[in-house]
Amino acid sequence: MTSPSPWWAPDRHADRRPRLIARNAIAADLRGWLSARGFLEVDTALLQVSPGNEAHLSAFSTEAIHHDGARTPLHLHTSPEFACKKLLAAGERRIFSFGKVFRNRERGPLHHPEFTMVEWYRAGEAYDVLMDDCAAFLALAARRSGVARFAFRGREADPFATPERLTVRDAFSRHAGIELMASIRADGSTDRDALHAAVDAAGIRTASDDNWADLFSRVMVEKIEPNLGIGRATVLCEYPTAEAALARPTAHDPRVAERFELYCCGVELANGFGELTDAAEQRRRFEAEMDEKHRVYGERYPLDEDFLAALAIMPEASGVALGFDRLVMLATGARHIEDVLWTPMAE
Repeated sequence: MTSPSPWWAPDRHADRRPRLIARNAIAADLRGWLSARGFLEVDTALLQVSPGNEAHLSAFSTEAIHHDGARTPLHLHTSPEFACKKLLAAGERRIFSFGKVFRNRERGPLHHPEFTMVEWYRAGEAYDVLMDDCAAFLALAARRSGVARFAFRGREADPFATPERLTVRDAFSRHAGIELMASIRADGSTDRDALHAAVDAAGIRTASDDNWADLFSRVMVEKIEPNLGIGRATVLCEYPTAEAALARPTAHDPRVAERFELYCCGVELANGFGELTDAAEQRRRFEAEMDEKHRVYGERYPLDEDFLAALAIMPEASGVALGFDRLVMLATGARHIEDVLWTPMAE
């Protein structure tokens, strides 16, 4: 069997080039949209003391070698979030980062180890404003590409339609027949056995060592996500606080947090938060996430003490990260993320 030609083969590049040109145009339009609304583009460092402290995010790691030969572990960031929040603490009000981020253990049609993220923050503004921003980006990308519909793997959506807003609780009820909140206590802690019984009754496979988060994730992947963003985009909101390590609780129910994700054609595009600014609570959550990471992967990342110190003076804010490559995929009809990367990394 003949191997496919590399991306730099002239004939293959010629096939890919129209999507790459569209990528550049969409990027320019997004930058223009943000700049016109008073957002300042910031250029954050890629090397960080901590790459992020979410259990299932894996980093690329290296080290700094000092003049005396001493070595300090460093990591390529999985998101510019920590750096951006430090800038909010420093006094910036509306900022965005448009650049590369790196995630290990991720490769597939929708995943690449190095990809582009657009992340933006609004100090002193509610997180639902970010949902409107995301809707505007869908329309902008479609308009620039000259398409009226987005499509991926047989699923279609109108990028100009107002997105549906759906709570995680209602999504579990609608698509899996599970009352999720019955497995979450008043203080936000979770009941693994209660969720296991509901998942088992719904006919979804389980493993004996699944914890509550494993069960939640399995329902999301198998029952919820494939049904989101069909016909129009979906904003899935009010995640359980146990699944929102960086988000503040909602005012109406401390069991759920100000976290949302944007889906279109079954594809997750963005992840947004009403940002948690309680440094002590953030530390507690990060330590719990690293305990889980150690349980699953046998490793943990250090906490960014600078970030936690900055968080104590950071203003109330909302922020969101959008996978730019995936947006370009939907806007150009690409089937694989590497079809919209100028220079994809070899396997």
